Amino acid sequence: MERFYWVRHRCLQLISTDRRRGWYSPPSSLPAKSSLDAQDPLVQRLTGKRRVVVSRCDPHQAEYHSFSKGFQDNSIRTTKYTLISFIPMNLFQQFHRAANLYFLFLVLLNWVPVVKAFQKEITMIPLAVVLTVIAFKDAMEDYRRYRYDKKINNTLTHVYSGSKQYVERRWAEVCVGDLVRLSCNEIIPADMVLLHSSDPNGVCHIETANLDGETNLKQRQVVRDLQQQGSEFVPENYSSHLECENPNNDLRRFRGFMEHPGKVRVGLHSENLLLRSCTVRNTETVIGIVVYAGHETKAMQNNSGPRYKRSKLERRLNMDVLWCVILLLLMCLIAAVGHGFWLSGRQNPIYMIPDDTHPALAAFYMFWTMIIVLQVLIPISLYVSIEIVKLGQIYFIQNDLDLYNPVLDTGVQCRALNITEDLGQIQYLFSDKTGTLTENRMLFRRCTVAGTEYPHHENAISLEQYEEQGCGDADHSLTLRSRTSRKSLSCKSLSCNRSSLSLNTLTAESDTQSVHDTLRRHTPGAGAFSSTMECAVVPDPQLQARLNTLSSPMCSPLRQQAAEISHILDFFLALTVCNTVVVSSPTQPRHVVQMPVVRTPLRSLEEMKAMFQKLSLPRFPSSPSQNTDTPPSLTKKLFTRGRSASYFPNNPLQTPITTLQSPTAEELLYEAESPDEAALVQAAKAYGCTLLGRSPEQVLVAVPGTGPLSIPLLHVLPFHSARKRMSVVVRHPLTGEVVVYTKGADNVIMELAEADGFCREIMERTQRHLDQYAREGLRTLCVAKKVLEEQEYKTWLKRHEYAETSIENREELLLESAERLETNLTLLGATGIVDRLQEEVPESIEALQEAGIKVWVLTGDKQETAINIAFACKLLRPTDHILMANCDSKETCEARLHELQHEIRQVTKEGVSEDDSSDCVLVIDGRTLDYALQKELQGSFLELTCCCRSVICCRSTPLQKSQVVRLVRDKLKVMTLAIGDGANDVSMIQMADVGIGISGQEGMQAVMSSDFAISRFKFLRKLILVHGHWCYARLANMILYFFYKNVMYVNLLFWYQFFCGFSGSTMTNSWVLIFFNLLFTSIPPIIYGMLDKDVSGETLLDLPDLYKSGQNSQAYLPSTFWMNILDAFYQSLVCFFIPYFAYAGSDIGVFSFGSPINGSALLIILLHQLIESRTVTWIHTALLLFSALFYYVFVLLFSLTCVTCNSPTNPLGIETKMMSEPLYFLVCGLTTVLALLPRILCRAFCSTICPSDLVRAQKMERLSAQDYYMSLRQWKENKAAQRLSSRHVPQNLSVNADMPHLTECIAEAGAVLS
Repeated sequence: MERFYWVRHRCLQLISTDRRRGWYSPPSSLPAKSSLDAQDPLVQRLTGKRRVVVSRCDPHQAEYHSFSKGFQDNSIRTTKYTLISFIPMNLFQQFHRAANLYFLFLVLLNWVPVVKAFQKEITMIPLAVVLTVIAFKDAMEDYRRYRYDKKINNTLTHVYSGSKQYVERRWAEVCVGDLVRLSCNEIIPADMVLLHSSDPNGVCHIETANLDGETNLKQRQVVRDLQQQGSEFVPENYSSHLECENPNNDLRRFRGFMEHPGKVRVGLHSENLLLRSCTVRNTETVIGIVVYAGHETKAMQNNSGPRYKRSKLERRLNMDVLWCVILLLLMCLIAAVGHGFWLSGRQNPIYMIPDDTHPALAAFYMFWTMIIVLQVLIPISLYVSIEIVKLGQIYFIQNDLDLYNPVLDTGVQCRALNITEDLGQIQYLFSDKTGTLTENRMLFRRCTVAGTEYPHHENAISLEQYEEQGCGDADHSLTLRSRTSRKSLSCKSLSCNRSSLSLNTLTAESDTQSVHDTLRRHTPGAGAFSSTMECAVVPDPQLQARLNTLSSPMCSPLRQQAAEISHILDFFLALTVCNTVVVSSPTQPRHVVQMPVVRTPLRSLEEMKAMFQKLSLPRFPSSPSQNTDTPPSLTKKLFTRGRSASYFPNNPLQTPITTLQSPTAEELLYEAESPDEAALVQAAKAYGCTLLGRSPEQVLVAVPGTGPLSIPLLHVLPFHSARKRMSVVVRHPLTGEVVVYTKGADNVIMELAEADGFCREIMERTQRHLDQYAREGLRTLCVAKKVLEEQEYKTWLKRHEYAETSIENREELLLESAERLETNLTLLGATGIVDRLQEEVPESIEALQEAGIKVWVLTGDKQETAINIAFACKLLRPTDHILMANCDSKETCEARLHELQHEIRQVTKEGVSEDDSSDCVLVIDGRTLDYALQKELQGSFLELTCCCRSVICCRSTPLQKSQVVRLVRDKLKVMTLAIGDGANDVSMIQMADVGIGISGQEGMQAVMSSDFAISRFKFLRKLILVHGHWCYARLANMILYFFYKNVMYVNLLFWYQFFCGFSGSTMTNSWVLIFFNLLFTSIPPIIYGMLDKDVSGETLLDLPDLYKSGQNSQAYLPSTFWMNILDAFYQSLVCFFIPYFAYAGSDIGVFSFGSPINGSALLIILLHQLIESRTVTWIHTALLLFSALFYYVFVLLFSLTCVTCNSPTNPLGIETKMMSEPLYFLVCGLTTVLALLPRILCRAFCSTICPSDLVRAQKMERLSAQDYYMSLRQWKENKAAQRLSSRHVPQNLSVNADMPHLTECIAEAGAVLS
C-alpha cells in the first residue's frame, strides 16, 4: 500500500507543471527599513537574522527563482550513518575514546617485529570484540531511526499545486513557501503561519503532545488584517509578504511581520505559528504557508536526543585508570631494566641466538614488548560493561511498580542514561514548592474585595468534606477523560463537531454519591479542568447578597453601596476575562462561540439600575444558572423605549447562544494552561460571572443583572516571569471605556497600585488580609484595573504596534510596552487559593533529611506561605529557629548575614556541639537573595547556609534558582539534585548534577529538560534512597572488582619475568591469556553490577541513615581502591609461588607450569566475587559455575585439538596430562584457600568488632520479623538519642524587625495544613 501511494504521488508530481517550491521575495518587494537596508539589502536579508517568504503563486515566479536557494526541504534525517559511511564513521567515533586508541596502539605495536609478543591476530581479538559489540548496538539504534525517518518522510499532506487545486505530496517534498491545507486530527508537516481557518473567528486549536507532552489544547489564530475571501481561501489572491527571524529552537517565540498589499505591517507572534508535529484539533480546515521546513523547524531544532552527563563515579574511574597506566609503566620499566642487566651478565650463552643488539637497546625494545604482554592491566572491557550495567539498572528503575502512578498511567522516565549512580550520592536537594511539594490543584478558598474580607466558611467546610469523600473519584474521572482524549489521537475522521466528554458525566457514571450535596447543589455546571481536579465554590452569603442587589426588585442601593457593588462586579469581571481559559461544553466544540452583535453601550452601571427602576420592571436573575435568557416580553418592553443594550438575548437575528438553555449544556468545560486561572474562573462562575466563550476579538460573559455580554478583547498581555502578572485590555460592555484588568503577585500589584485617599485604606486592609491568607498557607493573587482615556490608549497602542512588528528585541519592547500600561492601577481585591500538599510529602522530606540530604525550597511565593508549607511538610520543625533575611540594600544584606553568623557562633559558645546548627533554618526573600548572590557576598551567604539545616528562598525568580544551584554546586563541590514541575524550574533542573521533572499540572517543560521524570514527589524517596543507593554500590563494587581481577592476573605474568630473564615470555598460551579477561571472567561482574543488593529496599526505606554511605563515597574511596590493588598483589604472589614451589625440581614444561596457575587464578577471581556479593541467587551461582566450566571445557578442547594454535610452541595434551595428576587439584585448592583467607578474615573481623551501619542492617535482615522490628525500633531510638545528646536548644534568635507579623505566623504554622 505504501508503494502504491508513492507511485501515485510521483504521477501527480509529473503532471504538475511546476514542481519547484519555496518562493522568497526579493528585497525590493518590501519597503526600505533602516535597520535592514543600510548597506546591501540583498546580503543582509540572505545572511542576516531574517528571511523573507512569499507563496508559490504565479505572480511571484521571478522572486522564487531568485531566492529559492539555500533553504532546506522538509525531509528529515536523524540517522548518523549510511551504508557507505557506517564503518568509517563508527570507527572514527569509537576511537574518540582514549581506551580504544590505547589498544589500537598496542595492536599496531605488536606488528613491529622487534617488540612482537603474540601472534598478530590474537592481539586484535579484544579490540575487535569491543568495537564489534558497540558497532552492532549503534547499527541497531540507527536502523530504528532510519525506519522512523522513512515513515515520517512518506507521510502524505495536501499542498497547493498552482493549478487551483491541492494535491497530495509527501512530507519530504514540502518546502518553504508552500501553501498547505490540513484537516481535523491531521499532524502539521512543517512550521506554518496560519492564513485561514474554517472557524468564522479565525482560530484553530492544536495539541502539542507530540512536541512537549502537553495534552491541553493551544489556541492559534489567523494573522490579523488578512484579506478574507469568504468561506474559501483563494491562494491566487494571497499577495502578502512575510518576513521573520531565522530558524531557532525557542518553541514559545516567533518574531516577524506580514506586509499586506496596502503596505500595512502586522506583527507575527507564536499565536500565528503552527508547529511541526502538533495535531490540529476541533477545526475542520486550516491553511498555512510554510516558513520553516525539515531540520529548520522548531521541533527538529529541539530534537537533541537523550541527555548525556559524566557522573562523579566516572570521573573517579578515569583517575584510577591513570593510576593503572602509571603502574603499568612502572612494571614495564622494571622488566626493561631487568632484561638489560640480565643480558649484560650473560656473555654469548649457548641457549641464546647470537644477536648484536646492545643490552640498552634490547631493554628499550623489551619495554614495549612488556606493554603488549601486560596490556590487560588497563580494563578495555570495563567501559563496555559499565554501559551494559547502566542499561540494566535503568530497566529495573523504570519497571519498579512502587514508582508507578496508576492515575496518570506513568512510571519513572530515565532520560539521562549514564548518571544513575549519582542518585546515590546526593548531598543537596533543591525543590520547587507549587506542583512539586503541593498538588498544584488550585481550589478557591476565600477573597477580599474593596478592603472587605469574605471568609467563605461554608466553602471551607465543603472543601474538607470533598477531600475526604470525593478526591479519589475526581482522580478516577480525570483518568477516564485523559484516556478518552488520548484515544481520539488515532481518530482520523473529521469528528470536529463533537467535543470531549464531560468530566462531570464520567464522574456521575462512576460514583454519583461520593461528592457532598452542597457541592453538587452549587455546581450544576462545574465542568472540568484539563489541568486541575473537578472543583466547585460555595458562595459567601454576604458577598452573594451584595451581588443580588443587581437583580433584587425595587431596591435602590446607596451611593457608597453602588460604588462597592461596582468594585465587586469589576473584581469578578477581571477574574472572568483576565485569563487564557478555553471553553467548551458537551454539546459544542471548544472554539465554537457564536458572538452576539454589540450595540451602543450603556453609560454607567448606575444608569442601568436607574433605568430598570424607571421602567418598574423586574430585574434580571442573579445567576445565569437560574435563567440565562431574558423573558421575551421584558426584552421587547426594554428596547422599544428607545434604549439599546449590548445584547438582545432572544433575538434570533443576532445568533443567541441557545445551547445554554438546556441543563446539560451548562456543564461548561474550562481548559487552562495554569491551574490558578481555572480556579478563579470557576469561582467567578459560582457568583454568576460565567465565562461562556472566547475568541481572539471577544469574550462572552454572563454577568448578574444583565445576562450574557460580549466584551471586545483589545489586547492580551500574557504572564511574564519578570513582570509576575498578566493583563487584558478590553472595552467595557456597560460603559464603553477602555479598561485594563490586571492580576498578579501581590507584592508587584501593590507597588503598581495608586495609594491616595480611600485607595490607601483599601490597600492597607487588603494587605492585612493577604498576610492572614499567607499564614493559612494560601496562594495569594491581587486583582486591579485601570481606566484609559481614548487619547491615552491611542498613544500607547501606537508604540505597542511598533513593538509587535519588530523582529529584533521584540520581547524587550513588548515588556516595556506592558510595563508602561500597567501603572497607577486601582486595586480591586485579592484571592486566596488552596494548594494542598501531595500525599506522603512530609514523610519523604523527613526521610531525605535523615539520610543527610540538605533540602532547600526555592519558590516564588510569599514568605509566610512558604514557611507555612515548610512546617506542614516537616521541612521545619516546631523546635527549629528561623533566621530571617529581608534587606533593601547590599550593605544591609552584608550586615544581616554577619549578624546571623555571629548569633549562631554565640549559641555554639554556650557549650553547643557543632551539630547543633542543624536546628537553624534560613528564610531569605528574592531581593536579599539577589544581593547575596553577588560575588562579594557569596562567601558569607554560603558560610551561613552551611550552618543551617535547610534554606527557604522566597519570591525567587527562575534565574535566581539556577544561580543558587550553581553557587552551591561549584563552591561547595557537592552533588546537587533539583526537582520541579514547571517551565520556571527548567534552568534550575538543567544546572544541577541530577535534574528531576515532575509530570504535573504545568505541562511537560520540566520533564523534557530533566534527567529523570516522576509523577509524584513521594517517588523521589525510593528513587534516591533505594535505587540511588543500589546503583552506586553496585557500580562502585563492580569497577573495583574489574581493577582487582586485572591487576591480579597481570601480576602473574609479571612475577614470571623474574624467572625468564625478563624476556617477555609467558607461562600461558596466548589464547587463554587473551580470553581470560575477555570471556572467562567478564559476564559475572556484569550480573553482579545489575542484581547485587547489599541491603533490601524495605530496610533502606526504614533506615534512611544507610544512604550516607553513598554520600561519603564509602564504597569507592581512594583507600578502598589501593586496598584492592594490594590484595590483588598478595593473591597474585600466592597464586604464582605455591605452584612454583610445588613443582620445583620437576621436569614440567612452561605451559604445564602455567596450567595450575591459570586454574587457581580463575577459582580465586570467581570466589572473590562470591565473597564480595551481598546477594547470591541462582543466577549468580549459575553464572559462576558456567564461567568455571567454560574455562575448563575450552582449555581441554584446546589441549586435545590444537597443534599449531600457539606457534611456535605446541600445547597438545598439556591440560589433559596435568589434570590427570592429584597434585594439580591439591595445588589449586591450597592456593585458592591461602589467597582468599586474608580477605575472609578481614571481613569477618570488621563485621564483628566494628561493623558499619550497612553490616548491622544486613544482620538485622536475617532476624525473624518480630526481632527485626524490635531491632529497627532500637536503632531509631539510639539514633534519636545521639542527636539529642549532641544538640542543645538555644535561645530564640532575633527575627527581622521589618517582618513583625512573622512571629505570629511561626507560632501558628505548626497546626496549619496538617
